[in-house]
Amino acid sequence: MYPEYPYYGHKKETRDVPIAFPPQHQDRMPGFEYVMNPRPISENPHYKGSDKLKGKVAIVTGGDSGIGRAASYAFVKEGAKVVIVYLNEHRDAEETEQRIRELGGECLLIPADLTIETNSTLVVRKTLERFGKIDVLVNNHAVQYVKKSILDISNEQLEHTFKTNVFSYFYLIKAVLPYLKAGSSIINTASITAYNGFKELIDYSSTKGAVVTLTRSLALSLVEKKIRVNAIAPGSFWTPLITGSFSEKKVMKFGTDSPAKRAGQPFELAPAYVYLASDDSMYATGEVIHVNGGQMVTT
Repeated sequence: MYPEYPYYGHKKETRDVPIAFPPQHQDRMPGFEYVMNPRPISENPHYKGSDKLKGKVAIVTGGDSGIGRAASYAFVKEGAKVVIVYLNEHRDAEETEQRIRELGGECLLIPADLTIETNSTLVVRKTLERFGKIDVLVNNHAVQYVKKSILDISNEQLEHTFKTNVFSYFYLIKAVLPYLKAGSSIINTASITAYNGFKELIDYSSTKGAVVTLTRSLALSLVEKKIRVNAIAPGSFWTPLITGSFSEKKVMKFGTDSPAKRAGQPFELAPAYVYLASDDSMYATGEVIHVNGGQMVTT
């Protein structure tokens, strides 16, 4: 039913160490998808929409690639119009826009640094000018920097990671909220690291813990307005964030330590975003959906 996974069966080194992906690393964050080998699988060609999001307008940050791209494709197949906000990955964004048009959907690309609060206002204004309303907000963008010790995390890195992964979520939620109506949905991308931790991603894991608590607290704040706030906590997924942060050696084995013995592909997360964006989740708020290949977490 699903597309074939490159390296799905895991080739073996001479010492029988599993290899998931060819060695690769990008000296930028979060990384370009178009240079990855193999490319992440963002679309399940067998996925058939059923108008779950017909007439809705969704803002998806980090929608140019990876998880955001996969969610955008699924949203379009379900009838939504999508606004993709990204930093400066223009080639990836244009590729995503082209595919959305091929699917018969409508898409608006907005390059913007969301760590600058005024850019959230810009995103909302352009969305309203183009589509006239906002029904769904997906906060999905993030950065992560591998460091062996907390002593190696500079103040500049700490501030940038929190500004990108937490502050910008607050900024965009505040900008969007006045235009959301009953039945609207806010979806935040958290991470398994918020629950299990990650010794070389201390600041990143901390921001994802903040995202979980933001989700729960905001859900309580907005439940009387019938605006849902939920999160998704992915495990190991093959996205540009991985090649932009880990070494070539670690990329080669990425995902093989999960119970599923492989990394997830972005399209495997998309149905979870559709569920939380659609009326199917009308009774779900303050929840976190875990999609991680069998890794058990304590919620």
